[in-house]
Amino acid sequence: MESVKNQTKVKSANGKLGVMIVGCGAVATTFMTGVLMVRKGLAKPVGSLTQYDKIRVGKGDNKRYLPFADIVPLAKLDDMVFATWDVYPQNAYQAAMYAEVLKEKDINQVRDELEQIVPMTAAFDKNYAKRIDGDNVKDCATRWDMVLQLREDIRRFKQLNDIDRVVVIWAASTEIYVPVYMPVHGTLDNLEKAMKDDDRQHVAPSMCYAYAALTEGAPFIMGAPNTTVDIPAMWELAEKTKMPIAGKDYKTGQTLVKSGFAPIISTRCLGLNGWFSTNILGNRDGLVLDEPENFRTKEVSKLSTLETILDPTCQPDLYKDYYHKVRINYYPPRNDNKEGWDNIDIFGWLGYPMQIKINFLCRDSILAAPLLLDLCLLIDLAARAGRYGIQRFLSFYMKSPMHDYTQDETPVNNLYQQYTLLKNAIREMGGFEPDEEID
Repeated sequence: MESVKNQTKVKSANGKLGVMIVGCGAVATTFMTGVLMVRKGLAKPVGSLTQYDKIRVGKGDNKRYLPFADIVPLAKLDDMVFATWDVYPQNAYQAAMYAEVLKEKDINQVRDELEQIVPMTAAFDKNYAKRIDGDNVKDCATRWDMVLQLREDIRRFKQLNDIDRVVVIWAASTEIYVPVYMPVHGTLDNLEKAMKDDDRQHVAPSMCYAYAALTEGAPFIMGAPNTTVDIPAMWELAEKTKMPIAGKDYKTGQTLVKSGFAPIISTRCLGLNGWFSTNILGNRDGLVLDEPENFRTKEVSKLSTLETILDPTCQPDLYKDYYHKVRINYYPPRNDNKEGWDNIDIFGWLGYPMQIKINFLCRDSILAAPLLLDLCLLIDLAARAGRYGIQRFLSFYMKSPMHDYTQDETPVNNLYQQYTLLKNAIREMGGFEPDEEID
């Protein structure tokens, strides 16, 4: 028997989808090279749920397992057109070779296409990333001028390439930590005033990218732990423009492990005394994070994962006063091949201690690239489905899922609960019943 499908109002995915990436470094070039190779039949999009996963729709005799694209209208990889902003002027081929994530023989198979992707001048403030020293940078009199120049970039890209829809996604370095400051970040009017007043302390360059994207009708994805769209002013702008937003910080290596392994501890009602996480990383992201102010931004993102999975308020006997520490160490010889160590001190029956050791030798950009693909396709889908504001169903891909902290909302960090949110949203946008509950 066929599953019952309800009426759905998702607009068609026909036409070109412009993917404008902030940053043309290791993550961006690995993503773009991979998509270009996949659509030539030269590689497989391993790690991408939109390309591989199947979701159940219907129950009982009506049950079927369908790929995402058979449930909802997703943009085709052949319809994606890339553009980037970067502080370094090298084209995407040169940047991919410099990053040394992919083998030269793989990059060369799509060399012609990559050489056509030349970064636009970046909206950049060195105070926000002191270790970055590029000269392909916009000359901006104020933060508002920065916004206007970025809006012009988006319009020009759409016009020159006959683009139907645009998604803007952040794949650049982590900015210094910007605490939420409600007199500026609390309302859209105040944020716009701060931009026009050139308040560089409270208005990060990433906020200018997000503002420009949303006002040009493009969804925005924050792939770093920056304070950007996770402020009430941006939520107000997203509602005003009817645009979806997502963030923040791609869940790739250690936090992916943490969000998947911590539920094992809670499900078995084991106790936790401490969780120590450390990383070594040698790419440009590691260089930026070697600056204490930038590391602080990442630390806040990484630390937030355990709080809602191993909640001391729910189980004080098991999770009261556990010690959680996160460290990132810049180690150039490792380049993009990040290594994450986790030491987990747990206790069991009668309080007897045990230990768990996890050593994840991962490839940061290889894990991130399929996330970028899924996020771009799914936030474009959300926009065509008329969804706007925070897209909580995309928390599956994020270290620090956005949530309305002004209403004391608790973010969902448990990987399996996040997966349920994702599946339910796909079902709903496909006209099926979102029939899984989060327990």
